[in-house]
Amino acid sequence: MKNLIISFVCLSTVAVFAQLKPVQDGVYKWGNFVVNKGEERESRAILEGTSPHFEYLEIHATTQYPGAKPNEPNANDDIEELIIVKEGLMKVTNEGKSEIIGPGSVVLFMPKQVHSIENVGDNNLTYYIMSYKSRKPMNIERGEKNGGSTVYNANNLEYKPSEKGGGIAYFDRPTAMCDRFEMHITELNRKGLSHKPHTHIETEIILIISGDTEMMIDGETYKASAGDFYFANSQTLHGVGNASDESCKYFAFKWN
Repeated sequence: MKNLIISFVCLSTVAVFAQLKPVQDGVYKWGNFVVNKGEERESRAILEGTSPHFEYLEIHATTQYPGAKPNEPNANDDIEELIIVKEGLMKVTNEGKSEIIGPGSVVLFMPKQVHSIENVGDNNLTYYIMSYKSRKPMNIERGEKNGGSTVYNANNLEYKPSEKGGGIAYFDRPTAMCDRFEMHITELNRKGLSHKPHTHIETEIILIISGDTEMMIDGETYKASAGDFYFANSQTLHGVGNASDESCKYFAFKWN
């Protein structure tokens, strides 16, 4: 009977994935995300679907109010997660080890590791969660060899100036789900492109932290500001830039 139940769950999961559609290129606006409010927290669904390298990709934002009870510690069997802190103070615990981090910090949770998130500040804690499953077999050993689950505390990362502004490197590494996963922040101090439009094998997300930006994706030009996402699928021609004379800042992360 137990084997029948497991088989049914697996078949149900496959059926759900089969119904998902590819995530479309373009912009996803913070102001358009529907807010679902509870007593201690609220959530915003951002996107769900597939991408060239992921059979499952889902992104949402969660806000925990001050004093909210932390989620029960949990582990994902075959899903990897990327957490990005938007505002507030987060206590993140993974496999019994805790750290307090603030805005701009990032956490990479490998599958099969018990973790939890708690608001330990006096204000709202808002964070993005990206959950994903590779089309290729999961490789836990590869993920562990290249750092395993990791907290990237924004306070400990170095800002490096450039001719156009500057940036912060977060990581460039294989994970349990990705042959390569790279993430950084770019800051542009004047109007214009970060670099010429280009293509690459990785699918890429640009998450705006501040300022006004515009991005060409497959011949279409989109605009985005703080909280908004750009999404560019693998091998899609794209280029992002500052849309004003004031500075802008954004996360860029890509994977294959």
